[in-house]
Amino acid sequence: MDLLADVLAVGGVRGALGARVEGAEPWALTWNDIPGAAFYALTTGSAWLMVPGHEPLRLLPGDVVLLPTGAGHTIGSTPGAKAPQCDAAAAAHARLTGDVLRFGSGEVHSHLLAATYSHDPAVSTQVLSQLPEVVHLPAVDGASCLDDSVRLLARELAYPQLATAVVLNRMVDILLIQFLRVWLARRPEEAKDTWFGVLDDPLLSAALTKLHADPARPWTTELLAAELGVSRATLTRRFASTTGQAPGAYLTQWRMDLAARRLRDTTDTLDSIARSVGYTSAYAFSRAFSRDRGQSPGRYRLTARAADDATKAYSTA
Repeated sequence: MDLLADVLAVGGVRGALGARVEGAEPWALTWNDIPGAAFYALTTGSAWLMVPGHEPLRLLPGDVVLLPTGAGHTIGSTPGAKAPQCDAAAAAHARLTGDVLRFGSGEVHSHLLAATYSHDPAVSTQVLSQLPEVVHLPAVDGASCLDDSVRLLARELAYPQLATAVVLNRMVDILLIQFLRVWLARRPEEAKDTWFGVLDDPLLSAALTKLHADPARPWTTELLAAELGVSRATLTRRFASTTGQAPGAYLTQWRMDLAARRLRDTTDTLDSIARSVGYTSAYAFSRAFSRDRGQSPGRYRLTARAADDATKAYSTA
């Protein structure tokens, strides 16, 4: 099993809102209230990224930067530049039509590609939130796959064709995976004490693979440790130092994430959902789910579906 792919898939991580941004000196744009992660790739010129609490960050051609929690920020031609809020409707239109978002007046010197990443609110296991608030990869870090993907993305944005929206979303998803690959390879010290540290630890990687592959199995820490050939104490210590949780707590969270998605997205009975995530009865599952989510599975199903329907209606309006 590919753990990273599984976590991103269950977490519903999706990229969208790719657009070309052109900056004419002087220029700046401010973007707040981002409902996910924000991503920029600078293709020509230079730019400065300003995030509250961080030193201004200069971007050069080929640089990419990810704001995993969607921190409010300003990006522009000089540090401290002032700008109005980004027009989300104009950005969406630019993605669909291939138009350009231009800021400033005069000759254009800087070109950027922008995207956002959203996730499924029903899932609490979200690994992007464990990344640093600002992740900057200079061009040298992405000398192969990232550079190639950015060029392909820029071309698709510049010359939209049939199903361009589908192509853009797939490419933006690929770009995130390649970004994470480069970050993990170049900055292993930053990943060490987060969920991503699991990927570089053979013991923990094997442990999570077993839990993800068969969440319904009646796992205990003792059973998991025995299958891995280590002591319970060793597994617990290594697991907690990297994920911040005991194996049992992680498994419960993962089970509740899987159950929440099925409650919202299917008409499966509570009994079948309970069995699929390792509970012997709907009663036992309901107690565990209520503790974790603060409401019964039935109530959650109603509220989650209502919220999902409202989101879909808004997005198609």
